[in-house]
Amino acid sequence: MQNPNRGPMPMPVPPPGAQMPSPEQIAAMQQQLAAEAQKHGMSVQEFVEHIKRQRFEQMQRMQQQQQQQQGQGGQGGQGGPQGPRPQQRPPGPMPGQPQPIQPGPPNPVAIALANFLKSQNLKPRTSIFNGERKEMFKVKRALRALESPAYAKARAKNPALPEIKDRASLENAFKLLPMSMLALRVSKIDPHAGHDHPPKKTKRVKGLWNVKIEPQQEAKDDMYYIWLYEGSQFMRKVYGALALGVVFLIVLYPLWPLVLRQGVYYLSWGFLGLLGLFFLMAIFRVILFCVTYFAVPPGLWLYPNLWEDVSFMDSFRPVWAWHETEKPKKKKKKSKQGATNAEAAAHFAASQGHVAPASAVTTATETEIQTASQQRSYVAPKVEELVDDE
Repeated sequence: MQNPNRGPMPMPVPPPGAQMPSPEQIAAMQQQLAAEAQKHGMSVQEFVEHIKRQRFEQMQRMQQQQQQQQGQGGQGGQGGPQGPRPQQRPPGPMPGQPQPIQPGPPNPVAIALANFLKSQNLKPRTSIFNGERKEMFKVKRALRALESPAYAKARAKNPALPEIKDRASLENAFKLLPMSMLALRVSKIDPHAGHDHPPKKTKRVKGLWNVKIEPQQEAKDDMYYIWLYEGSQFMRKVYGALALGVVFLIVLYPLWPLVLRQGVYYLSWGFLGLLGLFFLMAIFRVILFCVTYFAVPPGLWLYPNLWEDVSFMDSFRPVWAWHETEKPKKKKKKSKQGATNAEAAAHFAASQGHVAPASAVTTATETEIQTASQQRSYVAPKVEELVDDE
């Protein structure tokens, strides 16, 4: 008869080499387990955890009884030699070994470690996680920061930070971040994976990944983590309060003194005048290019970098430049190809024992001499994309 206090025993695991139960038997055992859990007013998972705790308590009681029996037998014996008893080690990782990651609430030490790492140059990259932009960094850069002299100075100011002695202590210190859910390990994914539609032909932005969280949180050098910790929100609150104050002042414009209202009035007209001059300049530069394109080809641009992706000051540098053309480059390529073909023909004739015929070849050097004095093409600066740091 089953003891109601102890609860039902879990399903026995067949020994190695024994026949595995059939799917019908597994389904029957699962139904029986669900019925027992419902009888005790628990879910299946809670019921299984309850059974595990009971098993663990039983094993502890059995070990205590065995130790007591061994102690009584050693005392009541005939004075035989007693062997050294094995020392019980508390549960947990061995010292000097990396500890497993078990997520939990953030602790002050992990927050201090995250603040230090966010103040270091980890060369973060932007990633997309659940439709939001997150900063992503490589583990090896964080480990280097923890081994740097800057961390030693930070630890001198805050002794609560973990001490770095070897590789195991280094990884254990970094694992404080995922344990406190401040940073988690991610991997790259394809946003169109599993979709029926063909992939869209969009320009890939280097360094911008769609990522997902990995269930196994480790601290290897070539792994990537994203920050879930945003740091102190004090300055963001200050900026929000300032923005709210500016909006409140604008709403109270009718109550401003007359001098301030007149000043804002003249400033607004000055701003509109500058905006109008900017549009007039943009129209004038297009007209100037159209005229010079037919009069003095290839055409003259006023402020050629005006619409380029550059800084504000670089948009007005240089003041003027000739329109960029591709014709000299094509001629140069053709002349180089002709010179290469002539050299190949001469080499082949010499190898066959014949004298190469005389021919006039226009080399690329002559083309460069002719076009160097008349070169008026302008190459606009381009924004290069960074290559992913693998």
